[in-house]
Amino acid sequence: MRSRDDRVPDGPAVERALALGVCGVGGRLDAAPASLTEALALVDAAHGERVARRLERFATAPDGAHVWTRDEDGLLWLGRLDGAWRYDTRAAAHEVDLVHVRPCRWLADPVPPRDVPGAVRAAFARGGRNWQQIRDAEVSSASVALWERFSGA
Repeated sequence: MRSRDDRVPDGPAVERALALGVCGVGGRLDAAPASLTEALALVDAAHGERVARRLERFATAPDGAHVWTRDEDGLLWLGRLDGAWRYDTRAAAHEVDLVHVRPCRWLADPVPPRDVPGAVRAAFARGGRNWQQIRDAEVSSASVALWERFSGA
């Protein structure tokens, strides 16, 4: 949940997402879109096709999909998507460029470093700012097991 805008510091968007129970991506727009279709067209025009495709992957990921984020201290948090995409029009969302959001249930605490799957650590070590799928075969089952262990589900 890092903005692609280098003027936006890394930490505040993650703090906001964890506090509000959302997961999101950036891509500020001049006007709030009325639908995902409109958002994709506006993001494509303002930020390019790659950013629009990333938004589409994010918005269409299934509810219940596990997501990972890294906070300002480098700790990794596990969550589960729990609702539909929306555009957050609030000034605080715009400020940290976390405007395309979905409800997300986050664990109450970061995952202990020893329990974070290696492929998750590797994905964050690459330093990307994209919404991306970790394609390692064991990440999905490990994320499910961690969710069950730490969420009390």
